[in-house]
Amino acid sequence: MKLYYTLALLLITGIASSQNFEITGKVVDEEGAPLESATIYLEKAADSSLVTYTISEKNGNFRLTGNTEVPKADLYISFAGYQSHRETLEIKEQIELPTIALNIQDNELEEVMVTATRAPITIKKDTLEFNADSFNTRQDANLEELMKKLPGVEVDNQGNITVNGRPVSRILVNGEEFFGDDPKIATKNLPKEIIDKIQVTDTKTRSEEFTGKPGDPENKTVNITIKEDKNKGYFARATAGGGTDDRYELSGIGNYFRDDLRFSVLASSNNINTSGFSYDEVFGMMGRTAGRNVFGGGGGGITKAETAGFNFVNKWEEEKELSADYFFGRNDTERRTIVARENILPNSRFFTNSEESSNLINDSHRANVRFEVEFDTLTRLNINPRFNANFGNSYRDRIAESLDEDLNLINSTTTSNNEELESADFSNDIDFIKRFGSRGSYLQMEFENDHSRQKNDNFYFSESIFIEDGEEVVEIQDQYIDEDETENEYSIEVSKRSVLVDDFFLDISYDFDYLKSTNKRYVYEAENGDGDYNTLNDLLSSDFEVNSRRHTPNVGLNYEGEIWRINTEVGLLHTGLDNTNFLEETSFENTYNNLFLEAGVRYEIERSKSLSIRYDTNVDIPSIRQLQPVVDRTNPLNIVVGNPELRPTYRQDIRLNYRNFDFATRSGIFSYLNLGFTDNDVVPVTTVDEDLVRRTTYTNVDGAINGNVGLFYNKQYKKEARIFRYQAGLNSSYNKNIGFTNAVKYEAERYTISPRLRLTYEIEELFSIEPNYELTYNNTMYDINPDRNEDFINHSIGLQTTTYWPENVVFGNDISFNYFGNVSPGFDNTSLLWNMSLGYEFLKDKATLKVKVYDLLDQNIDTRRVIGDDYIQDTSSLILTRYAMLSFTYKLSNFGGSGPPDRGGRRRF
Repeated sequence: MKLYYTLALLLITGIASSQNFEITGKVVDEEGAPLESATIYLEKAADSSLVTYTISEKNGNFRLTGNTEVPKADLYISFAGYQSHRETLEIKEQIELPTIALNIQDNELEEVMVTATRAPITIKKDTLEFNADSFNTRQDANLEELMKKLPGVEVDNQGNITVNGRPVSRILVNGEEFFGDDPKIATKNLPKEIIDKIQVTDTKTRSEEFTGKPGDPENKTVNITIKEDKNKGYFARATAGGGTDDRYELSGIGNYFRDDLRFSVLASSNNINTSGFSYDEVFGMMGRTAGRNVFGGGGGGITKAETAGFNFVNKWEEEKELSADYFFGRNDTERRTIVARENILPNSRFFTNSEESSNLINDSHRANVRFEVEFDTLTRLNINPRFNANFGNSYRDRIAESLDEDLNLINSTTTSNNEELESADFSNDIDFIKRFGSRGSYLQMEFENDHSRQKNDNFYFSESIFIEDGEEVVEIQDQYIDEDETENEYSIEVSKRSVLVDDFFLDISYDFDYLKSTNKRYVYEAENGDGDYNTLNDLLSSDFEVNSRRHTPNVGLNYEGEIWRINTEVGLLHTGLDNTNFLEETSFENTYNNLFLEAGVRYEIERSKSLSIRYDTNVDIPSIRQLQPVVDRTNPLNIVVGNPELRPTYRQDIRLNYRNFDFATRSGIFSYLNLGFTDNDVVPVTTVDEDLVRRTTYTNVDGAINGNVGLFYNKQYKKEARIFRYQAGLNSSYNKNIGFTNAVKYEAERYTISPRLRLTYEIEELFSIEPNYELTYNNTMYDINPDRNEDFINHSIGLQTTTYWPENVVFGNDISFNYFGNVSPGFDNTSLLWNMSLGYEFLKDKATLKVKVYDLLDQNIDTRRVIGDDYIQDTSSLILTRYAMLSFTYKLSNFGGSGPPDRGGRRRF
């Protein structure tokens, strides 16, 4: 109770001693033109800590509101390329300032700001930049905790980040990727103390960065710049823990910086379903969400994982750059799954039940190298080879049965697979760019190749029992399956951009894509059960080859201004497809012509407020397994054969987005509408015989539609150290799918509506509380059997609390409750997951001793209902359940050079 009395006293005292204020004014340049997106911020005079800030509007007006206990404070106004303005104000409830004119800097350089290190936020032409020291966090916070403090930034329980409603797809450190394409390694492991700036831009390819083309506005890249005095030295972290049920965790990551050189290593071993590197400061590597969690509990079974890797980046002579990384992983995964499925036929239904257990042991290798050289400021060559390999053994056992509408047993089967798996993939990307002048004209030539091979050796056994006239008929398959599959893909693209007038371009390009896929599958039968597999089954074997060629000549007119961005590219999608069955000496070939069109309009109404619409077309080639006319009986109750006459799928997509974030009110609204239309969609055609054995092939259909619409709003209130945030959202989707069941064509329409709400209240460095709720309504209608239309509601409720009191003690609770509507009898429809963590920091915050309990109440389950086009399926899977663990974490850091101190000391927000 003392804790709650203390919190209440702090809250009351803070409110009573602070003064509300509102400061209004206008910012213009020397000629009186308004300056949009100038940064206006208020600092305490005593220690230069940040009180609050805002951004000027399109007309230059600003409104700065906040709450402080100091009688006087310093007001700053900064804008790129202009001298900053500073004045001391006496704080009162209403302050109206005269128009403030900023003078151009004498040594102006594009996008240079003398006071950029001080402004909490800076909006440049295409970059949103945050000053890390302006946002208060705990002393030992990582990048993810810092990101949660930034306006417009949302971080969910799985560590996924959005900025002003757009997902963050990459995290860079000093402009370079940090351990490949997993941004969570950076967000969970980079300490705030070394971070200088957080820069948010539209995601660009390296060629777009070099040519100056705009990036993808619907995806964001975050670049972390390291403080100058922290860019020479190292930091590292190591964790060791042991717990009940033989659970354990070991992990370590080390990073060395020296100017343009960076070297990082990591290694881990654990059996709690985690990579070991996306480390949460409060909960460690535990799961955060019941049933659907990546780290600790999803339906992927239980995995013992061992991983090691390194990342190296170096620049020299200003124009050469080399980066390389390598990862090794060994996973030992155990899975068990129970499935109850209702299959919907035109005038009836039947049921299938199955239980499957498996164990997969897999070794993986991943390597990536990128070498870049700039011959001069206008010419660049980039070479990026990549290699992946996997070697594994898989053991699977499955029991399944089929029952008719009256629940009478019709058939049953048991299968076992002992499989050796090998796969290797090598790809390379060579990109050459020659720019002409500084206005945006260039020539680009790019060559990509990808070579992959997969080899499976499978010892397969099945025993199937069919009930015919009250008697059992037994069928046995005892086989050795030798399968090799290869893919060789080549792509060449030549594009030329010419400048018509400023910001208006003519693009001409030609793309050629060639793909050759082969599948050799030889099935050998055992004779007399003696284990000798020497009889080739011609009916189940195949030697199949698919070749596809796609030519895409196109021309585009593009306008890329600061306010308007209009892109149009039109051309021809000419696709050639041929396949050959060497065992049967048959072949098929054809060509297909489709319109290629990509068009988009983006209107930036104001900074951080935009409206965009985009239309795209594309072609998808059917997979080799969908094309090859070879019988696959590895599931005796579902026999599959491909169709060599399948046509390529043609897709049309429309995307509409509106986003608006107001830095003055710390509120944002984000909405989207996506529509997709598919012709020649590849769908299965299933027939069911009297023994309830399904036989499946594939065909093309037209008329598939998918769409979703969403609206999200977030708002933040702050008074001194107290922060309140809420996020509300509504997402709805519609899918119209066309298929066949028992050879009868059908349409299935599915609607989902999902509102959600998340609240956050925190007192900095003391505690935070985050409740959340999400409801999902599902409705599916079948024209083949209207009596089996399905609708149900799922509920998800969560509560996260973290306290940082007493000093050096961190206590966290993460509770989530899930209710799954309308599941089959025998499946639990509720799940309650409670994770708890208690940590103590000592040795000047370098060491942490932590006790954590996963699934405290031992009530976590993984139940799922999946609504298909012609089935309803409930699944229950093996997941990680309750364990307790004691762990020890130690952090080391040593940075050379003191660097220039921030004027006015550390600023807090």
